Amino acid sequence: MTITDLSPSKEVVTTASPIMLLESLLFVASGPVSPSRLAAALDVTPATVQELLRELEADYSRRGLRLQWSGGAVQLTTAAEAGAAVERFLGLELTTRLSQAALEVLAIVAYLQPATRPQIDQLRGVNSDGALRSLLSKGLIEEVGRLEKPGRPILYGTTPDFLQSFGLGALTEMPPLDEEE
Repeated sequence: MTITDLSPSKEVVTTASPIMLLESLLFVASGPVSPSRLAAALDVTPATVQELLRELEADYSRRGLRLQWSGGAVQLTTAAEAGAAVERFLGLELTTRLSQAALEVLAIVAYLQPATRPQIDQLRGVNSDGALRSLLSKGLIEEVGRLEKPGRPILYGTTPDFLQSFGLGALTEMPPLDEEE
């Protein structure tokens, strides 16, 4: 594959492999990016990008990186198994712990989403304002709309950061709930 610099003053040609170029784009991307945007940047078809992403995914399954999908976009992340070492390295181990209340609220939102604060409070039997604020500030949940009923309560859902923090590629990878739960 040959890529050229688009600047009018000079043309630079590189003979890097398509998978190397794709990996480089994923590395410098500030967040999830669509396969179509990657295809445009590499001047290839989206089907080619999908094939290259499958190759990368297979290669990464044996290494410390992963591809994380979120709403049709993909992002390069570290493997969940490396989470503790990465947290220690970055000095995050003390700041990323969630309280029991926050974990309860997060589980309720993750399984019910979208969920309202009254629904969460009813399931927990206590007020969840503090836990919701904490989860919102950490970027694990977000407002996804409002319920069309009196008072128009806020609907909460999980974020791509939630998936990344728990090493999930999609919500469907969460363990199933028992009938009692």
